[in-house]
Amino acid sequence: MVILLFIAGLVFLVVGAELLVGGASRLAAAIGISPLIIGLTVVAFGTSSPELAVSIKAAYADQASIAVGNVVGSNIFNVLFILGLSAIVAPLIVSKQLIRLDVPLMIGASVLMLLLGLDGRLGRLDGILMFGGLLAYIWFLIVQGRKEASNESEYEQALPAGARQWLQTVGKIVIGLGLLVLGSQWLVDSAVAFAHYLGVSELVIGLTIVAAGTSLPELMTSVVASLRGERDIAVGNVVGSNLFNILGVMGLASIVSPSGIEIQTAVLRFDIPIMIAVALMCLPIFFTGGIIARWEGALLFGYQIAYTLYLILAASQHQSLATFGTIMLIVIVPLTIIALGVTTFQAWQQRHQAVA
Repeated sequence: MVILLFIAGLVFLVVGAELLVGGASRLAAAIGISPLIIGLTVVAFGTSSPELAVSIKAAYADQASIAVGNVVGSNIFNVLFILGLSAIVAPLIVSKQLIRLDVPLMIGASVLMLLLGLDGRLGRLDGILMFGGLLAYIWFLIVQGRKEASNESEYEQALPAGARQWLQTVGKIVIGLGLLVLGSQWLVDSAVAFAHYLGVSELVIGLTIVAAGTSLPELMTSVVASLRGERDIAVGNVVGSNLFNILGVMGLASIVSPSGIEIQTAVLRFDIPIMIAVALMCLPIFFTGGIIARWEGALLFGYQIAYTLYLILAASQHQSLATFGTIMLIVIVPLTIIALGVTTFQAWQQRHQAVA
């Protein structure tokens, strides 16, 4: 029964992602807003609805570890696994807005979560502050989208001809989101059942299985968007989802939780800093010519495998944990910093020579 639930959830995710991307790209054309803004809002917030449902449910059930692990793990998974895999499928073009605004905001929101959680808890006031930041971000995107619509006419050619086309477009988005939510819920339920059977802690479940499961809508949506050439949606979906996860999901979970969301010391010292470091990795990668190349996608993907392996070794207290951590800190991370530094400098030098 659990295996059938897993397979059905996977099928729903594939079909739902196809419907959502198709409907979202047509909606962008219909209302004169760029696919990037649609990706940052409609698609990103829609595909993050499983994270919202799981974290609020966990907050009510006093399962703070799952609520926090779900958000932190999902954000790490979104950048490393989803962006990485999408770039491996097809190199992703990154818009200037993402580099100048949205990625810095994602980094800032990650740092804000760390600062607010230093006292060991995200209370109701913390939640209100985070959710207020999300509302301000949405308002800014709406204003910006209206300005773009008044200045550009490239999207007007694909306007739906009548009410029937509008209903079809909205229907695709609604049905796609519904299938994504239901499919991810089935996958998470089956995965958590397996994890509990194996005796894994709730924090590890939240950081790995639940986080990956609730991020499957983002995964399918970004990969499908990449394959269809809707690369603004593919990248905007990840960045927008990460912002929504922190400001929206954790904000609302902190507001509705009777006693606030407890943040474990281990999360403050390791997992949230990893989330911030992953967000910071986006800047030099995005700077290199405005394209996430396949080798950069492979780099992100490799780090996701390393992070997951570390969590498994730590949970099982494996004897090779210390060696693995030392290799990552002394060899892999410095080499990555050097590689990204060199490529960023080369990209800056090329731009400087072009201007000169």
